[in-house]
Amino acid sequence: MSALDVPAGDVLLQGDLVEAAGGEAVVVFAHGSGSSRRSPRNRRVADLLNERGFGTLLFDLLTPEEEEMDARTARLRFDIPLLAGRLVQVVAWLGATGAARGIGLFGASTGAAAALVAAARRPDEVTAVVSRGGRPDLAGPALPEVRAPSLLIVGGHDPEVLALNERALAAMDADAGHELTVVPRAGHLFEEPGALEEVGRLSAEWFRAHLPQ
Repeated sequence: MSALDVPAGDVLLQGDLVEAAGGEAVVVFAHGSGSSRRSPRNRRVADLLNERGFGTLLFDLLTPEEEEMDARTARLRFDIPLLAGRLVQVVAWLGATGAARGIGLFGASTGAAAALVAAARRPDEVTAVVSRGGRPDLAGPALPEVRAPSLLIVGGHDPEVLALNERALAAMDADAGHELTVVPRAGHLFEEPGALEEVGRLSAEWFRAHLPQ
């Protein structure tokens, strides 16, 4: 794993990159709701993807100063234009480095909305998206523009978020191959035994099917 500063416009964001052998596909993680690149849940999913041959990039969508402010106000975590803009710039940077032959996005909570907006804005680089317990509904008018096949994963014991994901899926282009999958007995954070492992399995299968290998 390599620690690095990821350029995103006029800021540098802290990130951790695991490169796949041979420059294969890289999955970029977008956290949300006050989390960071150190999120144990996203780390676990990233480890599972690494074990299956994918590279991963986990980075902080906010600077340390912004994270401190957000901890007090909880405002920036819902600023989807800001988060999506940062993600778009990181995707462009990663594509320009030539470190990946394909880029997928994995978003959790509000990070899922940022991932979908970024996919809509960078259709030539982002070829697949996975959302875990996400808020894709917050992507709003970008939803019909997402061409990258997107998998929305929701816990069976998370009915409010499930309803929001169903509404978002209905707004997306049915011809693009988007799907919604429910993990039985899992709650919003997928803390139940085996729940994150199932997320990792579903994500790996989705990225394997839709990212260049």
